[in-house]
Amino acid sequence: MFDFLDKYDVLGAFWTTVQLTLLSAVGSLVWGTLLAAMRVGPVPLMRGFGTTYVNILRNIPLTVIILFASLGLNQTLGIDLGSDKVDTTNFRLAVLGLIVYTSAFVCEAIRSGINTVPVGQAEAARAIGLSFTQVLFLVVLPQAFRAAVGPLANVLIALTKNTTVAAAIGVAEAALLMKKMVENEAQLLAISAVIAFGFCCLTLPTGLILGWVGKKVAVKR
Repeated sequence: MFDFLDKYDVLGAFWTTVQLTLLSAVGSLVWGTLLAAMRVGPVPLMRGFGTTYVNILRNIPLTVIILFASLGLNQTLGIDLGSDKVDTTNFRLAVLGLIVYTSAFVCEAIRSGINTVPVGQAEAARAIGLSFTQVLFLVVLPQAFRAAVGPLANVLIALTKNTTVAAAIGVAEAALLMKKMVENEAQLLAISAVIAFGFCCLTLPTGLILGWVGKKVAVKR
């Protein structure tokens, strides 16, 4: 029933999915943290930018962002992100699009963690002479991350599934391989089962491990 799998590099496709997920997760965490800092910061312009960014990007379909990265940045503006190979350029553009989109959700997850930190702690830190940046990165964010592990786990799981959109610009990940197999093989149920099982192997352990980590590092109130 699954003999047709010998003709396709299923593991290679899922490895591309893993790479997309990990690179996008790191980029989204960094940019999302900065956005969260802007949203709770004292500068109105930065707060406005962070709020506008999050509200707009969360309401734009990911497919539109990925296609814009390919058609707008690459084909129209000629931005190739340092590569002259089409496959590499498309991969990097997909990572960029995923970061731009996912960072908005990371920002909100971290901001929800910031809201759990007692206001008195920030006031005490300011009272001993710490600047806003020091208060944020030394006092508030370490506790916020501990409270935001659960929401961030959900964002990571959603990101893993969202990597399938990269198939729209030809990135050779699991969804594109599934499309090719469906076109060439009369085994729709078997193909769907294989791809679904592969994504379950990626997302279920992530949810279980990060759920356990979230309980271990949760701040006791």
